[in-house]
Amino acid sequence: MRIGQLLGTGRSADVYELDEEWVLRRYRVGLDATREMPVMSYLSASGYPVPRLGPLPVSAGPGDLVLERLTGPTMLESLVSGELGGDEGSAMLAGLLADLHSVPARLSADPEDRILHLDLHPGNVMLTADGPVVIDWSGTEEGPPALDRAMSALILAQVAVDPRVPEAAGARALLGTLMPLLAVDDGIPAHHLAAAAARRAANPTMSPAEVALIGDASDLVAALSG
Repeated sequence: MRIGQLLGTGRSADVYELDEEWVLRRYRVGLDATREMPVMSYLSASGYPVPRLGPLPVSAGPGDLVLERLTGPTMLESLVSGELGGDEGSAMLAGLLADLHSVPARLSADPEDRILHLDLHPGNVMLTADGPVVIDWSGTEEGPPALDRAMSALILAQVAVDPRVPEAAGARALLGTLMPLLAVDDGIPAHHLAAAAARRAANPTMSPAEVALIGDASDLVAALSG
């Protein structure tokens, strides 16, 4: 396997070119990617838009995944550029969450549980010619859909209450149009919002400044849920 140029980098992983069809995503911090593979395969078979998985070479480590090479901007990039409107973006995000939560859990015996992404925000949605594709399933679990909705809302709210970033106003507007759409699916109960806040605070990739915003972000989500 010849690894080509670095295409992108995130909080915990880098993405490298392999060829015109495939990329290699490699964790930098010793995380195990093998737990994501059966979830993505299951979701793909269920019709949910995830990147196709490619064959891993024998030299691959536990932090490696070979993924379909996607072409297009992220939802975040399209929102910032104005190519995608806020109303359309919030509807797309709510639809992706609702569609995900319509897929039965793969392992859980609880009939109410679903597969959760737990990091579904505009930066993790690629807008391809075939439609939106949800990437980065590193935090996936099974559980109550309201927790997934709470995580997505809280991530947006952290940006909305951050005075240091120019995207704050756009994030607040997006959250404002997203929350009524999430309410259609029973919204975000307070205990799930608290659980999401605790998870965000325990995330080792977040800076102290980001963690400090969680309280205000939770208050904003609660106010918009009311």
